[in-house]
Amino acid sequence: MAATGFHTADELNALLPGTLPGLLGIVVDTHEPGRLTSHLDVRSELLAPNGYLHAATVVGLADTSCGLATRALLPEGSSGFTTVELKSNHLGTATDGRVECVATNVHAGRTTQVWDAVVTDAGTGKTMALFRCTQSVLWPR
Repeated sequence: MAATGFHTADELNALLPGTLPGLLGIVVDTHEPGRLTSHLDVRSELLAPNGYLHAATVVGLADTSCGLATRALLPEGSSGFTTVELKSNHLGTATDGRVECVATNVHAGRTTQVWDAVVTDAGTGKTMALFRCTQSVLWPR
């Protein structure tokens, strides 16, 4: 992903078709430097065999939200970024409805960025997951 600066929610949504976030049905709702909100609607393809939302779906929503927002805070001259570490604590789940995510920047340095995301059940407002990731800033060789 190249260092491309700020994008509106509509511009970010246009990047998603044909990618994993597009398959998951992730939609960016708002974006400003350092903060991005998004959601996905739960459907049967996103569930685990036990009938609950698959943890990978939740991680995909959170990581995508943080990654898309990373683009706006990349240092001038960088060539992109990649996720080098992520952690998630799953506190609840869903079987239907909408899942929302708020990603916020914790640190935007020259070599790394750290992001937090909170994933919630839109119907109940309950926190489903707490997520943190580190992005490594890439530089041209």
